[in-house]
Amino acid sequence: MHKIIALWAVPRSTSTAFEWMMRQRGDLDCLHEPFGEAWYQGEDPLWQRFKPGEKTTAGLTLDSVWADIQARAEKGPVFLKDFPHYINHMWDADFLSHFTHAFLIRDPAKTISSMYNKWPDFDEGEVGFPEQRALFDLLWALNGTPPPVFDSDDLLEDPHTMVAKFCDSVGIPFIESALSWAPGGDPSEHSWWDGGSFHHNLAQSTGLTPQPRKYVEVSDAPPRVQQVHRRMKPHYDRLYAHRITKD
Repeated sequence: MHKIIALWAVPRSTSTAFEWMMRQRGDLDCLHEPFGEAWYQGEDPLWQRFKPGEKTTAGLTLDSVWADIQARAEKGPVFLKDFPHYINHMWDADFLSHFTHAFLIRDPAKTISSMYNKWPDFDEGEVGFPEQRALFDLLWALNGTPPPVFDSDDLLEDPHTMVAKFCDSVGIPFIESALSWAPGGDPSEHSWWDGGSFHHNLAQSTGLTPQPRKYVEVSDAPPRVQQVHRRMKPHYDRLYAHRITKD
């Protein structure tokens, strides 16, 4: 079986932009949240806000997704980005041993504010920080060393350096040309949620280019965002302390 690189992220963490960059390489079979599709739209949806009448797909399950990923890896190397909370009940040493793991984190003030903007009724179980931390800690315990962690702000501030460090950490060559692309891509080709509407800005972008670091003031956010942020930040801080930096 070839390498399966898993980028474990949380919602609204610029992970799709990272995935878009990985697609430009041309040497990986890239998958967009395959476990998430089953979690939200499979034949037995697991998301907390599911209501009868929501979209479901017969035959689509977490097990069928895993079987498809393994079949793809028999043919060539695979990259997927997904969220750990979709599959926390599947974590065991054998399952996790199939992946080359890396983590992408982002300040919860930014992710939760963005989720609230898109889904004001989001459930806290969809946020993902506790499971991301739990998987990080589990992999460290299993392997004896922490898996590589990258912060979105570091990535956007210096894409060239941080992507090169990511590639080194997962054992693939750095391809500088993958940092740029032509605008006008169609997110619906890869995104199974709402025709890719969350990724409209990405489709008009031209690559991962340096961006000045921005901050979100939590005290100005709605009370719901502040409440969830207080519970999520310790999990983010745990991974942030072990992130790979450009220095």
